[in-house]
Amino acid sequence: MAAAAAAALSGGDFSDLREIKKQLLSVAERSRERGLQHSGKWASELAFALDPLPLSELPPPPALTEEDARDLDAYTLAKSYFDLKEYDRAAYFLRGCKSQKAYFLYMYSRYLSGEKKKDDETVDSLGPLEKGQVKNEALRELRVELSKKHKARELDGFGLYLYGVVLRKLDLVKEAIDIFVEAAHVLPLHWGAWLELCNLITDKEMLKFLSLPDTWMKEFFLAHIYTELQLIEEALQKYQSLIDAGFSKSTYIISQIAVAYHNIRDIDKALSIFNELRKQDPYRIENMDTFSNLLYVRSMKPELSYLAHNLCEIDKYRVETCCVIGNYYSLRSQHEKAALYFQRALKLNPRYLGAWTLMGHEYMEMKNTSAAIQAYRHAIEVNKRDYRAWYGLGQTYEILKMPFYCLYYYRRAHQLRPNDSRMLVALGECYEKLNQLVEAKKCYWRAYAVGDVEKMALVKLAKLHEQLNESEQAAQCYIKYIQDIYSCGEIVEHLEVSTAFRYLAQYYFKCKLWDEASACAQKCCAFNDTREEGKALLRQILQLRNQGETSSAEIAAPFFLPASLSANNTPTRRVSPLNLSSVTP
Repeated sequence: MAAAAAAALSGGDFSDLREIKKQLLSVAERSRERGLQHSGKWASELAFALDPLPLSELPPPPALTEEDARDLDAYTLAKSYFDLKEYDRAAYFLRGCKSQKAYFLYMYSRYLSGEKKKDDETVDSLGPLEKGQVKNEALRELRVELSKKHKARELDGFGLYLYGVVLRKLDLVKEAIDIFVEAAHVLPLHWGAWLELCNLITDKEMLKFLSLPDTWMKEFFLAHIYTELQLIEEALQKYQSLIDAGFSKSTYIISQIAVAYHNIRDIDKALSIFNELRKQDPYRIENMDTFSNLLYVRSMKPELSYLAHNLCEIDKYRVETCCVIGNYYSLRSQHEKAALYFQRALKLNPRYLGAWTLMGHEYMEMKNTSAAIQAYRHAIEVNKRDYRAWYGLGQTYEILKMPFYCLYYYRRAHQLRPNDSRMLVALGECYEKLNQLVEAKKCYWRAYAVGDVEKMALVKLAKLHEQLNESEQAAQCYIKYIQDIYSCGEIVEHLEVSTAFRYLAQYYFKCKLWDEASACAQKCCAFNDTREEGKALLRQILQLRNQGETSSAEIAAPFFLPASLSANNTPTRRVSPLNLSSVTP
């Protein structure tokens, strides 16, 4: 039986979906027996996405050994205590049990008891400095005992997983990675070990050097880790191949695709997938905080309000529900109330990453920088790959006027999101404050090249060129900026559009290009802050023309305001980009 299962596992082969379903049902049951609820749920959800099996093909219950039979009474009693979260009581009745299942539950009960006591100590405040020093007292003893068992090769896949968790909690990352890889080899179907491995891998290079088992579970692991490492294109390809292999009904895969689109800020696509997911699984709470982030970004108050009320009815004491309600109050600018809900989320789960980051944002809004810094630092402790926390720390130190600090944090955020223009613009601003203008120019140019979300990189680059008296490059940046704004078909409420037209009007005036200067000056008249300057310039141009001054043809000006902009209409088609190679730093 085991040999057949191993054969079906190899090669990442999805041809026999019935065998995969059997394996999933089997591991779901084994996980539940050991109190590993989340791994059991993941396997059950995935099994549900596949076609049902006939009675003759259902997996048989695991065979009992002599040791299992001896420990059965103690195990049954302890498991009932464990399910009621009476961990010390469960561990007490499992002392001396020899079977793999009972021994795992004994060690896991001790581990969870220590975690519960630690959480009870840390839960009452956001955290003075001592908070980080509260440790799970049981970890060292567990490590010693599990290490002996490991050396004697007496740990099964679940035991190895627990040993890895203990090592990770003790910050022995390298050892933990080796143990989780071993656990994945011994029991490839246990999702918990793969997930723990995901949390310890910091980059693609690290992933390359891992010796992972060649199994279909590896495909799910790779898709997940690619999403975590912001390698979204690769992640989406993996998820698409899993859908094609027969998992098209899996709500887990649909939610992961939605999260991937959220990570690359494809908000419309992510929203439509989340709405579809809600139709398929209306009582789902996982990932709904991510859905609420998208609604928040789009300022969709009625939808966010509906989501918050809906989740409240399902389960008001879930971390995701608290985060959704927090987002709702934040959108209504009730920041104290929002922070209160994020704190409630952290009382329910102090290791919940999203709540720490969002609470940092709320403290920023309330101008409480020290609390914001602490919240962001906690987020980074939970997950060093959370770019929002690094970016938040950068913003906080910017408010505190500490540019060297914010440069460090923005750099970390940029390393995690190399193609996010917001990180690059923030870095550019930092370099500007530190008077490293060449670096600043590089950052602004790169931000424009990767697709500037806020359409501010070109303006900042233009102003830098202005500062350095590089008038041609400044004019070129302003022209490109205006083309971009108008070609998006946006209603031009950008403050900087008037600045761009004013600079160009003055630039063309100096170049004695009266038609272009006149067109830009007329545009200046459409904005309150530049109206008077525009009118004054038009009067000057008229005066010079009356005096017989002709437009200069000698000045080399390889760029002109597009004809469609000099009229009063807004162009709807994209203007062909100008040659900006001369501004590349």
